[in-house]
Amino acid sequence: MSTSIPDREAFREARRVVVKIGSRVLVQRDGRPDPRRLGALVDDIAGRQSAGREMVVVSSGAIGSGMNALGLRKRPRSLPDLQMAAAVGQLRLMAHYDTLFRARGCTVGQVLLTHDALNVRERHLNARNTLVNLVRHRIIPIINENDAVAVEEIKFGDNDLLASLVALLVDADLLILLTTVDGLRAPRKGRGTRRVPWLPSVTPRDLELVFGSNNEISTGGMASKLQSAHNVARAGIPVVIADGRRAGVIGDILSGMDKGTLIGRPRGPVAWGARERWIGFFHKSSGTVVVDDGARRAVVVSGRSLLPIGVRTVEGAFKAGAVVDVKGLDGALVARGLAAYGADDLRRIQGRRTSEIAGILGACDFEEAIHRDNMVVFESAGGESA
Repeated sequence: MSTSIPDREAFREARRVVVKIGSRVLVQRDGRPDPRRLGALVDDIAGRQSAGREMVVVSSGAIGSGMNALGLRKRPRSLPDLQMAAAVGQLRLMAHYDTLFRARGCTVGQVLLTHDALNVRERHLNARNTLVNLVRHRIIPIINENDAVAVEEIKFGDNDLLASLVALLVDADLLILLTTVDGLRAPRKGRGTRRVPWLPSVTPRDLELVFGSNNEISTGGMASKLQSAHNVARAGIPVVIADGRRAGVIGDILSGMDKGTLIGRPRGPVAWGARERWIGFFHKSSGTVVVDDGARRAVVVSGRSLLPIGVRTVEGAFKAGAVVDVKGLDGALVARGLAAYGADDLRRIQGRRTSEIAGILGACDFEEAIHRDNMVVFESAGGESA
């Protein structure tokens, strides 16, 4: 953890801001929305919108609101009951938002997403176009996962991940994750803990400081926030994790005040284009290709495609065009890309020269295992993750 804290003054110029509001920020212990806290958050967001910024809200709380409406004291465990609570609660949550924002002269629009809406390229672009068009017309999108129909996401996903994907989707200048603590806490010499003001990136050591939440209302935790923030920060978008219960915290952050934990560093436009981010972050990897040190250097240092001769092992079962991880012999994630060959064919040609492919497969459709144009490299030339 570096003591050289970057200047947050750049946040004064942040135009498009994504704010994720966690369940425990929004609701009381019994799952009912907290009107005072919700009103204070809406005041803060509406004030920033009125000042000319483009605000996007990713909101948890639908299942919690549904639990209260249905008289449930504990978060349901079965998928049908979770979907039922989400369907009932989403309506009530949006009604609160609509009433509060309208009273402050702001128009909101509801957007419900699932992961498969973002990893299919055409639907990904449609979602992006919808969100960008909303903010351009001074409409605040209120986004949630479509828990009433989601299957895998409702079991394993959380809105920290969703917020990180939304920030990447809309080219945000800043992502703010609001929770019930003032950022990452590290042990203080002697007793107690101290707030960590800045993490340049998230390391395994940082994750050791936190552990997941067993809260009956929320599914996220600090570990989830750090991992999601790391993905966004390495794509060039800074993230601040802060206490959403503190009045005016969004305005404080956007005025450059040292609030919460900053992950990444304020800087210029994001380094990766939309297609690169789509490959790098909007897919769950279908398999892994382990490469030797020579291929790793060619990809990372020389900016070349991955050739079959550099492939040591192929893990998983995937088809041509699937997104796969590229890892070094040490297990470190080097890159992610679209495989030119399916797993079975790639195993047959791994370690072979390009001139041998046609003789093995009957044709050489591609010289590369993964073409450079279809790859996002996470490791820097210095050997560190981007």
